[in-house]
Amino acid sequence: MRIGLVGLGRIGTFHTENLKTIPAIDSLVVTDIVPEKTKRAIDQFGVEGVDSLGELFAAGVDGVIIAASTDAHTKLILACVNAGLPTLCEKPVGQSGAEGAELLRRLAGSDVPVQIGFQRRYDAAIAAARAAVESGELGWINTVRSTTLDPEPPTPEYVAVSGGLFRDCGVHDFDIIRWITGQEAVEVYATGSNRGADFFRQYGDVDTSASIVTFADGALGVVSNTRYNGRGYDVRLEVHGSKDSVAAGVDEGWPIRTTEPGIRFPSGPPHRFFMDRFLPAFRAEFETFVEVVAGDRPSPCAVADGVEADWIAEACAKSWREHRPVRIGEVRIR
Repeated sequence: MRIGLVGLGRIGTFHTENLKTIPAIDSLVVTDIVPEKTKRAIDQFGVEGVDSLGELFAAGVDGVIIAASTDAHTKLILACVNAGLPTLCEKPVGQSGAEGAELLRRLAGSDVPVQIGFQRRYDAAIAAARAAVESGELGWINTVRSTTLDPEPPTPEYVAVSGGLFRDCGVHDFDIIRWITGQEAVEVYATGSNRGADFFRQYGDVDTSASIVTFADGALGVVSNTRYNGRGYDVRLEVHGSKDSVAAGVDEGWPIRTTEPGIRFPSGPPHRFFMDRFLPAFRAEFETFVEVVAGDRPSPCAVADGVEADWIAEACAKSWREHRPVRIGEVRIR
């Protein structure tokens, strides 16, 4: 199989290295709007490189992975689908819920599969937590907690086009708590603060946030995000039910230091970023995409799923700005 990759920033470069290890992928063709990045990938990974999206399509690829900046996602998805190419696009779907809703409208009737890149769905521990919910062994779910704490902030240039903390970072948590519970969010309440770099405030963003999500059946989601977790990259999921509770991400690399006397867990070293924390999950996600490209299965995370997570993120941003609870129906556009 011949796969194309668009975007060679931090995540795109990481994906290039990972994709090279997938046996079903015979060749990889990459491109970036910055020619120097394309050349660097050619030299570093021995992949093929082209100068434009049009040249990528002409190179005979079977599917495309989009790792470009958020502001380019919807137009790139449309271009790939119009070219008849199965597509995997990194989250979020777009810079706003309206943009995602418009993409859904324009994709209506298309049979070209699109997969949204929420790699946590492919993490073995998180998938096991979902299986525990679905089996009923936890009883009815009262609370699901999802945490994403980055060890250091991204660049100002990244933040400028990211869509903000709720959409860029929290959207992973919003997707996973929706996926875990099998419920749709109906209301959120969110707050945020800035104690780090000034550029977050300059772009109308926060560097730390907390969100409470109420689901249709009354279950509560509690989401915590920050760009400044000095000990490492902390991504955890807890699911609390009337009969039992489970957790994912509580391993020896959990970046926290216990103060309990005589306890040495976790022994470390702490996870430092998504590259080490989710390497197996990304690999599983790409292996799934290969099956989608081959026509062996439908997309396991469609554009509509991504847009639902985006609506939660948009409602949280509105709640933060207006200091009040926000119903999902207030921001949803149909």
